[in-house]
Amino acid sequence: MRIVPCVRIALVSDTYTPQVNGVTTVVHRIVSLLRGQGHDVSLVVPRYPNGSASPEPHELRVPSAAFPPYPDIRLALPPFRRVGRFFDASPPDVVHLHTEGPLGLAGRRWALSHRTPLVTSYHTNFPEYSRHYGVGFLEPLVWRWLRWFHGPARVTFTPGEAIRDELISRGLTHTAVWGRGVDPHFFHPGRRDGSWRRWLAGGDDTAVVLHVGRLAHEKNLRVLIEAWRRARAALGQRATFVIAGEGPEARRLQSELPFVRMLGFLPRTDLATLYASADVCVFPSHTETCGLVALEAMASGIAVIAADAGGFRESIGRGTNGLLVPAHEPEAYAAAIAALVNDPAARFALAAAARDRALGRDVVHENTELLDRYAELAGVSERRTSPCAA
Repeated sequence: MRIVPCVRIALVSDTYTPQVNGVTTVVHRIVSLLRGQGHDVSLVVPRYPNGSASPEPHELRVPSAAFPPYPDIRLALPPFRRVGRFFDASPPDVVHLHTEGPLGLAGRRWALSHRTPLVTSYHTNFPEYSRHYGVGFLEPLVWRWLRWFHGPARVTFTPGEAIRDELISRGLTHTAVWGRGVDPHFFHPGRRDGSWRRWLAGGDDTAVVLHVGRLAHEKNLRVLIEAWRRARAALGQRATFVIAGEGPEARRLQSELPFVRMLGFLPRTDLATLYASADVCVFPSHTETCGLVALEAMASGIAVIAADAGGFRESIGRGTNGLLVPAHEPEAYAAAIAALVNDPAARFALAAAARDRALGRDVVHENTELLDRYAELAGVSERRTSPCAA
């Protein structure tokens, strides 16, 4: 058993459960890790209408309102005083900010005013989003904001090497790669379920083509729609198409792809079963800093087709453990889908290699690294000797 000193960590995020996205997945993973190791965790996150009325211990749920163009995004006025009182009651050794929104601002102010070591994470490629939404002229202002927000941090974590290098080139030289791991024991081929396949496709002779993710404009869903129309025309009843996820584009997808099974939000255990029970997963987004959904699919032992862009390039080798296609060419996605549906041997070979790749991204290694980094920043070995068992 490895002994590490106990630390008090404050985590701040403008998105959290019951929402499901890449940020909440990582934050919840850290919370579970720290509490499982006996560390003290304080959490500042939004309150949701459908959330629990009783927050967890040491959790501050801040009232928030839906952002009208995208109701899943919650906004609040920066709660400086409320967050200050919350942290003053049990001062953390380290403050870790996961988002650059109002709650992140409140956590940032407290940490700097109390000279508490500050860690930030860069999960979302906002400069790329500005171009995707047709306001690319704002990109210089977005970068100025990001440099200001992340500048005082001792370390800024981001899950991809390419985005790390870009942040460094933009002046954030304290950036490091962390947060691109997957749990290959939870997402596992052994979860494949024949009853799910019969429910989705009617039997093993029909390939299940799956997309999982937040259904939003920046996820390049226009390309997914056209690609799946072409693939459906080419394959007919040899494939069934399935989407799991929620977001503002859900109704559009349902309208334009009437042949698709729309499953909406799925609990994490059901999602793991769905991955393992599918045959091909398609991810057209070109704005991913990591693409955890692709790694989850790979760990589940299915073939992945993804955009040749962003973090997908760091997980998927060209034709070795998945297929990368030009991000804005629906015909390339359709051709790749048809090729894998029509060639089970090639599909199985990619799936096996994908599983091997995911095993190399086991979260265990990253978890150890994070705990050590927190302890180093907090300096707790010099100030407290009570150990936590690891």
